[in-house]
Amino acid sequence: MDNPFSAGPSSLDWSCNVKKSYKICCLPGDCIGPEIMAEGKKVLAAVGQRFGVEFVCEDALIGGAAIDACGTALPDETLDAARASDAVLLAAVGGPKWDTTDPTAPRPEQGLLKIRKELGLYTNLRPVQIFSALSGASTLKPEVIDGVDMMIVRELTGGLYFGRRERFYDEEGSGADGKPGQRAYDTLEYREYEIERIARQAFEAARKRRGKVASVDKANVLETSRMWREIVHRIHDEDYADVELEDVLVDNAAMQLINRPADFDVVVTENMFGDILSDEAAQITGSLGMLASASLGDGVALYEPSHGSAPDIAGKGVANPLAQILSVEMMLCYSFDMGEAADAIRAAVGAVLDDGLRTRDIADAGTPEENVLGTAAMGDAVVARL
Repeated sequence: MDNPFSAGPSSLDWSCNVKKSYKICCLPGDCIGPEIMAEGKKVLAAVGQRFGVEFVCEDALIGGAAIDACGTALPDETLDAARASDAVLLAAVGGPKWDTTDPTAPRPEQGLLKIRKELGLYTNLRPVQIFSALSGASTLKPEVIDGVDMMIVRELTGGLYFGRRERFYDEEGSGADGKPGQRAYDTLEYREYEIERIARQAFEAARKRRGKVASVDKANVLETSRMWREIVHRIHDEDYADVELEDVLVDNAAMQLINRPADFDVVVTENMFGDILSDEAAQITGSLGMLASASLGDGVALYEPSHGSAPDIAGKGVANPLAQILSVEMMLCYSFDMGEAADAIRAAVGAVLDDGLRTRDIADAGTPEENVLGTAAMGDAVVARL
């Protein structure tokens, strides 16, 4: 399988000449986070030994672990450590322990949103590819997923997640029968430059792939989407007329990702739509445990699995570490310009899967029990292939 990251957008030039030492800020986070982070570090050590590069990993707090220790989801010390590093490697944040409807209480997800904003990481790349050995893991028919190879480009620092919000008690009547009650609002807002820059990243990516961009919006209802569509078309017509552009309403996009996933090349969309659609697209592959992501922009880049913190299996040693390991692959390619090492990781993961080795989430009824590995054993198998 070709490496989908080696031909990244030319205007996103975070790479540098390969050094002998890189400093990585590691954010294990919560629940299964520390377990899968250990396997990412294990693979980094193996890559370092093979390619003669030192990776200095320093852990810092984020999410629920940071709330417990410091009372905030993103301590200043963590942000300082991230800015002083060559890249940030995140595992997962969140869990029922910190779930709350209290608007004044800190939540783990606030740490993730804030670090993206503070580091200027406005572009999220989520590649969706299917390892041939796992084609049977998808719930879709083989003929539907055959040839699926898309890149979702999600705007990451604007929109509803960062807009003005408030919850308050309305004396004038927001309760039942016009009685006083609670009201709340969240503001979906975009600025012209935010749409321009994410559109350019999508078109640049498409030029290095199959030359197709699907721009997802809700222009039949939302004013922000009408502005989104207008700006995307202007950028396309002025500078990227060679790229095929398709407008897709978000509800239709949700259907077409299931109906014709192989037709999509680059999908670009705003923050909340991208959050939802990228998880849907990830499930096409059969498991969120297989997909990595990169958050890129003006500062130090951040890499993380697409899945969550999986509190139901935390501490059991059964979590799938492959998305974390593939996040390391993206980091080597985008931040460190180590394409050969990145290819070696993807080849090692592919070889392990071709050998029939699985974690529980990607095993099927035909997988021999001795081939079902725990978290550490799967990391060891990848290292052995390296």
